[in-house]
Amino acid sequence: MGFEELLEQVGGFGPFQLRNLALLALPRVLLPLHFLLPIFLSAVPAHRCALPGAPANFSQDTWLEAHLPREPDGTLSSCLRFAHPEALPNTTLWGEGQTPEEPEGKPSTVPCSQGWEYDHTEFSSTIATEWDLVCEQKGLNRATSTFFFAGVLVGAVAFGYLSDRFGRRRLLLVAYVSALVLGLASAASVSYVMFAITRTLTGSALAGFTIIVMPLELEWLDVEHRTVAGVLSSTFWSGGVMLLALVGYLIRDWRWLLLAVTLPCAPGILSLWWVPESARWLLTQGHVEEAHKYLLRCARLNGRPVGEDSLSREALNKVAAGERVVQRPSYLDLFRTPRLRHISLYCMVVWFGVNFSYYGLSLDVSELGMNVYQTQLLFGAVELPSKLLVYLSVRHFGRRLTQAGTLLGTTLALGIGLLVSSERKSWSTALAVMGKGFSEAAFTTAYLFTSELYPTVLRQTGLGLTSLVGRLGGSLAPLAALLDGVWLSLPKLAYGGIAFLAACTALLLPETRQAQLPETIQDVERKSVPSSLQEEEMPMKQVQN
Repeated sequence: MGFEELLEQVGGFGPFQLRNLALLALPRVLLPLHFLLPIFLSAVPAHRCALPGAPANFSQDTWLEAHLPREPDGTLSSCLRFAHPEALPNTTLWGEGQTPEEPEGKPSTVPCSQGWEYDHTEFSSTIATEWDLVCEQKGLNRATSTFFFAGVLVGAVAFGYLSDRFGRRRLLLVAYVSALVLGLASAASVSYVMFAITRTLTGSALAGFTIIVMPLELEWLDVEHRTVAGVLSSTFWSGGVMLLALVGYLIRDWRWLLLAVTLPCAPGILSLWWVPESARWLLTQGHVEEAHKYLLRCARLNGRPVGEDSLSREALNKVAAGERVVQRPSYLDLFRTPRLRHISLYCMVVWFGVNFSYYGLSLDVSELGMNVYQTQLLFGAVELPSKLLVYLSVRHFGRRLTQAGTLLGTTLALGIGLLVSSERKSWSTALAVMGKGFSEAAFTTAYLFTSELYPTVLRQTGLGLTSLVGRLGGSLAPLAALLDGVWLSLPKLAYGGIAFLAACTALLLPETRQAQLPETIQDVERKSVPSSLQEEEMPMKQVQN
């Protein structure tokens, strides 16, 4: 007897699994609140050099004209001021007998030596206004997102390994507590350095949510309901994206905003009392007694009468003996066997492309002709139909074609957007929204697809590795936006090119539609056995929808 047979007896989809999905919804909502928070946290409002107060006989506009140069597009400069005020027609800036000490030719300009004045109409405070992260320092503003995703990258490795060794539920508690403490510390930052460090560590803590939640859900589900449950649970991410637009609109101060998205971790810690550990993982580690307790609870909630023989300690010990192959998972195990090595390498490329294009599109909301709140709400709303697209596509066309197709759709949306004139805002907005929808569909598919490719004994480790590479893509996406200084279209060209490479790579992965979750490395390797040898080594069972 294998675990799939055990799960069939206690119920592979019922009230137990639905309660589990509901309890694990909070981490999925919290993730976009933090991952996309830089849209509001790092927003740069209109600004100009701080100037001395205008005399009573000068209007504000005249005073600004005298002190600030104009950009090529006719707007006043945000980063420069005249070294000496300019004399304007019909005005006298200097007392009688005084003349400005200015060389002949083009007026000289200097950086804003006395700081900046900001427009607080849209944001009362952001980290850009708090620490003057504009002009020469704008790279530091972008770098906060890179630091955060670098933390997620490191955390993915740590949580992937540790949760395979010490359990999903225990490490989820560590993630909750760490995210709460570090989020509060970030909101109380007194300097840019403190903020950068605490946000990086917060990213490491939140990585636990990305690595643990999906497998903890899937490992209690039967084959038939994995797709619908995976897509349903991913809608909570989209809910978080739209919720961020509302919270950002209501809270305009960055400290209170960060506090608002961090405090929900507290009830999340309490909810873990009802979250079950993965019985699959418990059996692979030989924890038969604890697995027996959770399986009985599952059967009771699902209303399944279970006989003593089928769930006896002896029966579970036999299942555990057949599945307990890797006692201490290692990242090297992902590359020791041929088929698992190919899966790992291909998934790394796919995850990099998915993250790089998704966050490149998500964090750039400045050129769509709408305010940041409307854009964020629209970007969240478009993710909901993308979930339906994933659900229908993975059932009819399979995971592999869905993954490649959604990435190709992202590429086409970005590519066509490069050909559309910047003056046609409606077309640019429509293509950006379309690209966002396809990139979210690719993200949803990647989690589902990758979780089904790796065996139970290495599932968390495999997700940790691929998520590490994916977060590397996420951390580089904000920096790639700075390439617009070289060529305005270069960032979109980079996002689209990487997405296309990932789409081609996804076609090299094996299909997992209607396949049982592999339990051991041997289960994965058996899939590569030639058809002539399939009678000697049985492949994984195929289950019809």
